Amino acid sequence: ILRASRHGKVRILLPMVAHTHEVEQALAFIGQAKQQLDDKGVAYDKGIEVGGMIEIPAAALALPMFMKRLDFLSLGTNDLIQYTLAIDRTDDAVAHLYDPLHPAVLHLVAHVIQTATRGEVPVAVCGEMAGDLALTRLLLGFGLRNFSMHPAQLPAIKERVLRTNLAEAQPVAQKVLRSADPAKTRELIAKLNS
Repeated sequence: ILRASRHGKVRILLPMVAHTHEVEQALAFIGQAKQQLDDKGVAYDKGIEVGGMIEIPAAALALPMFMKRLDFLSLGTNDLIQYTLAIDRTDDAVAHLYDPLHPAVLHLVAHVIQTATRGEVPVAVCGEMAGDLALTRLLLGFGLRNFSMHPAQLPAIKERVLRTNLAEAQPVAQKVLRSADPAKTRELIAKLNS
């Protein structure tokens, strides 16, 4: 990865971070690799950014620890939902319980976006939530400004972003966070998309 960084913009993303010692260990290994390239006179981007995937509830709840050590964050919603709700989305017997609109999931997503934004650490959302047109305005209302999705979803999401009034989306997004009633949550999201 470091060798490739001399040819264009490259970033390193650490998956499934749960403990700061894992991040510190990964950064140490990256430092060793940089030293090896320096010793050989091999060029690379000395300022290569290192980020972390926030996809475990423990990482979402302990976010400031990671923000001190990482250059950017990527919120992996598929795994975050699965681990928050203790649902194996590949198991047909319980897959119907996999719900991105569960209040706990929405609180974690909003918490990560808002905490990272306040700390001036870039954050993106990836996974099905990022590419779900019905959730675009909700995520924007939470403060998200970076989406990561399959290229086929880009045109529709881009159009929704361009047609969103943030001043209207933000208060509705806060009402969604205060709602414990699934029907009310869906009603508010429908209002966001009208």
